[in-house]
Amino acid sequence: MTRFIHLTDLHVSHPDAGDPSANVPQNAPMLEQVVGLINAMERQPDFVVASGDLTNMGDPDSYAMLKDILKPLAPPLVMALGNHDKREGFHKVFEGTSSDAPFFNDQVLGGLHVITLDTLVPGHVAGTLCDAQFDYLAAALSRHADLPKLIVMHHPPRVDADGLPWGSIDMDSTNRLADLLRGQHIAGILSGHIHINQVNHWNGIPLVVSMGLNSSVDLLETNDLRLVEGRGFGVCDWRATGLSVSFVPLTPTPRELGVIDRARLLAFT
Repeated sequence: MTRFIHLTDLHVSHPDAGDPSANVPQNAPMLEQVVGLINAMERQPDFVVASGDLTNMGDPDSYAMLKDILKPLAPPLVMALGNHDKREGFHKVFEGTSSDAPFFNDQVLGGLHVITLDTLVPGHVAGTLCDAQFDYLAAALSRHADLPKLIVMHHPPRVDADGLPWGSIDMDSTNRLADLLRGQHIAGILSGHIHINQVNHWNGIPLVVSMGLNSSVDLLETNDLRLVEGRGFGVCDWRATGLSVSFVPLTPTPRELGVIDRARLLAFT
């Protein structure tokens, strides 16, 4: 079994970034807490995914702060960029280069071939995938043919053609992605962006969206977008039988109702 952690929508901002968002000052301490929780896990994950919106403003100081917070993280880290990120700031701090190029790559971790894509469209909320990334993805899918593929992309594919267009990549990219992945052994797609916990079965592929570490959305408010307190991450297990995901709530702080000790648990029939 391969175990990995799915983080998303970290929205970290340096105190000097001039970020007007009211809840953002809590995001850096929250991420520090999550790093501690991961490092303390009895079974260490094979890797950790952070699927975009790493910062809220995309400035170099915020990326440097993010890098410092993530430095103690024990498992390997996979990062993707989201609509709040800026490629120049990310590349400067994490890559040591001056570039505004999309950030995409692939690597083998825990017996999975992890392919990271960049859905960022500068200045836009919605996402897309460029021709260069489709060419890269086609080539990557031919590598490590014996391993299942895990796709990481901030904006999910468009599940509902009539859905809000800003909540996903565009329909053309969605259809092109579906065609490219058809017949491939895809363990799942990890996304964020829409600040909810959601699992879809998209063209036979598990599409997992995690709430993230910034805020959540009131799903019962169907007219306006009502942001509410809610932060968490996903614990993902890959087995030969498929992908399982358990969502871990962090806020609001769960109130303990009782504890059943392990000996009693094992005695249940």
